[in-house]
Amino acid sequence: MMELCEQFFALNPPTRVKLANETLSGTLEALSSGAADLALGVVMTPSARVDFLQAPLGHLKFVFAVAPRHPLAKLPEPLKDNDIRQYRAVAVADSAQRGISMSIGLLVGQDVFTVTDMSAKLEAQIRGIGSGFLPTGLAQPYIDNGQLVVKRVERAEQQLEFRYAWRKAEKSSHGRALQWWLVQLQSPVTRASLLSGRGAAH
Repeated sequence: MMELCEQFFALNPPTRVKLANETLSGTLEALSSGAADLALGVVMTPSARVDFLQAPLGHLKFVFAVAPRHPLAKLPEPLKDNDIRQYRAVAVADSAQRGISMSIGLLVGQDVFTVTDMSAKLEAQIRGIGSGFLPTGLAQPYIDNGQLVVKRVERAEQQLEFRYAWRKAEKSSHGRALQWWLVQLQSPVTRASLLSGRGAAH
């Protein structure tokens, strides 16, 4: 993201850029409320508004990971939901202020430790505070060095499709700036690299 910002500012654009981190439904909320002109890492739901334009950002695979000392690390695979439910999950809070919040990968009746972002979720799971799904790319270095253990689970492998979405802009410096970002997002390499730094740009 910072590389893109650097390239954008090198053009000396007649507009400002503000980056904001949102999660789950909050990413779409920022767009639909007018707080953002471009949202990256949108997870679409059947109830999501469709009065904006959108395109695929890419798919992200997740692994179920726990600290080696966590009780789930010692159970036979695949882990059943009833096994997982007995222990605390770590979840990232939905940043939406209005409407229905979204949760992913949680089980009914499970104790939940809610954190502000994915970095905090990663740290909590490394410390053995709880368990949960993590993006494979984010977790892999900690899997490789033994701080996390991947456990196969009974339910289907988790993979999410992320999209980027934008509001229609008038023909102004604002609109031209948005068009520049949309051109950059046409690059598969750019889209893939942004999956590790999701947020809403506006």
